[in-house]
Amino acid sequence: MNSESSERPTPVNHDAEIDSLFGPESLLGHAVGSFRPRLAQTEMAKAIARAIGSQETLIAEAGTGTGKTFAYLVPSLLWGGKVIISTGTKNLQDQLYLRDIPSVRKALSAPVSVALLKGRANYVCHFHLERTLQNGRLTSREDVGYLREISRFMKTTSSGDKAELSRVPETATVWSLVTSTRDTCMGAECPYYQDCFVMKARKEAQQADVVVVNHHLFFADLALKDTGIAELLPSANTVIFDEAHQLPETATLFFGDTVSTSQVMELCRDVLAEGLSHARDGADWPATVTTVEKAARDLRLAFPQDVVRLSVNQIAPSSAFFPALETLKDKLDDMIAVLERQAERADTIEQCRVRALELATRLDAWNKPVTEVMIGQESVLWVEAFSSSLQLHRTPLSIAPIFNKQREGSARSWIFTSATLAVKNDFNHYNAQMGLWDELSQSWPSPFDYEKQGILYVPDNLPQPNSLDYTDAVIDAALPVIQAAGGRTFFLCTTIRAVNRTAERLREEFERRNLPFPLMVQGEAGRTELLDRFRAAGNAVLIGSQSFWEGVDVRGDALSLVIIDKLPFSPPDDPVLAARIEALEKKGLNGFMHHQLPAAIINLKQGAGRLIRDEKDKGVLMICDPRLISKPYGRRVWQSLPPFRRTRELAVVCDFFADIAREKVRTLDT
Repeated sequence: MNSESSERPTPVNHDAEIDSLFGPESLLGHAVGSFRPRLAQTEMAKAIARAIGSQETLIAEAGTGTGKTFAYLVPSLLWGGKVIISTGTKNLQDQLYLRDIPSVRKALSAPVSVALLKGRANYVCHFHLERTLQNGRLTSREDVGYLREISRFMKTTSSGDKAELSRVPETATVWSLVTSTRDTCMGAECPYYQDCFVMKARKEAQQADVVVVNHHLFFADLALKDTGIAELLPSANTVIFDEAHQLPETATLFFGDTVSTSQVMELCRDVLAEGLSHARDGADWPATVTTVEKAARDLRLAFPQDVVRLSVNQIAPSSAFFPALETLKDKLDDMIAVLERQAERADTIEQCRVRALELATRLDAWNKPVTEVMIGQESVLWVEAFSSSLQLHRTPLSIAPIFNKQREGSARSWIFTSATLAVKNDFNHYNAQMGLWDELSQSWPSPFDYEKQGILYVPDNLPQPNSLDYTDAVIDAALPVIQAAGGRTFFLCTTIRAVNRTAERLREEFERRNLPFPLMVQGEAGRTELLDRFRAAGNAVLIGSQSFWEGVDVRGDALSLVIIDKLPFSPPDDPVLAARIEALEKKGLNGFMHHQLPAAIINLKQGAGRLIRDEKDKGVLMICDPRLISKPYGRRVWQSLPPFRRTRELAVVCDFFADIAREKVRTLDT
């Protein structure tokens, strides 16, 4: 923070109050059934209260089971003034707003008002709903049914938040037709402006003492000034980031720029619909749109491969990509000329014209040399191709200077908390990514007895992770452990290819060996549904990649084994990673030791954290990567993990599971 120390208030010591609030006979204990006093939680709450009182920054790592949510909620609700709390996901946001904050507020009798603010795509838009109902553009019977549900929901909802309508899946395509984006919102020109749920949510957030947002929203707003936080931030006294380990990636996403052929195709879809609705005689709309769509498809086809990630420097100068990009710009300009002639015939055509101009500007700016002064710092240009679309990215090499600029100005306290911010109590990697130099960093260990509750098992004789038969060797090593655990397994993979191969093999093996373990695979259903089924089954095996490494809480007997196929290093062909390593090495630093390794350790800590979620949980963490033992850096990796007993012996693992089973029988008998 760059504010003068003289501007800061003299902090009041709240230690005695916190001791009493978190003590055995406390108000929290009476109000929250599951609450138990924990020293680490009490000490963390004191540190947060001090940071709030002196308007300073605190980076707080709290091991699993510390109870970090209450540790920041109590001081912030009592002494935080206007508070913004940002979480990693919308699910956590809902949990805070609907469960945790009401519990603490009630226990403390704290007279604070609370608002929930999400991105505009989470709120049904009156205008777009009406237009979709009128246009009848839906193709599937399922979507027609969903649209009917949404229409009914609109008659009763006071928030318009789609999370309240569980009967329509979050992934249903109809949502994109009944919500607005920054591009498609008509703002004050909209006939429904007075009833707009987005505006209502922003107004409530302006007036509330505590506002719950998520990281995507927070950084989208800082970058785009679009979601209401730009107005909220100046009045905030305290900003708290929960799951703060996700911030570097989220901020990078928004402080860069991405333009895609999907955006072009969506624009074409809307231009055709609005042109035919309001200016049918004004132009040959199908022909106008078709040439742009073809140019967008041709740009994607410049890369014949299925999935591509290339920096601009890696694309051959003779590639079809560069002329295809110029053609797309030309065809888009032709469509803009048509829209300009017809714009006055309808607000929606004018809106399409504005969107088309913005897309054209961004496409034009993407591969033009931009001085570092203009964008504030260095960035990397790269291309990412998916099966039917192409994205053009401009990504900053570091978000630190941009984020620091956002933190300048009025004095306020910033709290960054997560279970995984440090590498063996060293916060340097995280602090360098976020630009949090010289700020106070503290770590509170988990209250769990990891030595008694779990084992870290690294199997012997596995091939190197880059060998062709590696995934099959991992599955062979895992099968006897899955059997010993009685299913109850998370099988976490570092790639989608490994997820698919593991699912294929385990299906065959379970059938061949007549093993009764239900198999659940990421992608076969939504994450929440898979987790509900996993918990209900009690003996299932769930195979997942990155989205199951964090933010997943399965307590009790349903999960006793977490298998991780290999250390989660970022893919070496990632253009942003390559550019960051190059920049570090220009400064004389080692790209692997200073960036890749700490990032992989923090990610691995998240995956490992799925296993022990409660003081009664017991289980085995099986990390299959032989580099954990064979490489000099392996020691740094396992020293950053929870202090489980360690073994390389399968027999030790089987005995551990047998002991758990015997203990369960004894408990049932008594």
